[in-house]
Amino acid sequence: MIRTATPADVPVLHSMIRELADYEKALHEVRGGEEQLAEALFGERPAAFAHLAVDDASGEAVGFALWFLNFSTWRGVHGVYLEDLYVRPERRGGGHGRALLAHLARLCVERGYERLEWSVLNWNEPSIGFYRSLGARPQDEWTVFRLTDDALHRLGTP
Repeated sequence: MIRTATPADVPVLHSMIRELADYEKALHEVRGGEEQLAEALFGERPAAFAHLAVDDASGEAVGFALWFLNFSTWRGVHGVYLEDLYVRPERRGGGHGRALLAHLARLCVERGYERLEWSVLNWNEPSIGFYRSLGARPQDEWTVFRLTDDALHRLGTP
């Protein structure tokens, strides 16, 4: 079962975000806490949205998708950028990741959004294989660039 996250889900979402960061060998990069997550998802102007994969029998959250809107100047419409997709390791293979992606794809279709995009680490072969099995294709002609920390401050400080 897929459901929209609520403020009461912030602790479990934050916990799974940390689990994902650990899986991606980047736990040391997690700076945001539960308060920041709650504000981003449920504040006055939400910047992101989340859905949970919930075990039908126990009601336990076993995965999540956290996303936000982007915009294509070429297509002239919004799309969804999937920031994080995570299913707890012991629950993988049960269809939860596919259900989360299918839910987001339905949301795109219903709202007229023409893209559902995300990034995956090059070494994450299990996820790459899973995404390809759904018909997703890598965008090899694009290279992601990012400004953070000192470089961001140098550029952004007059």
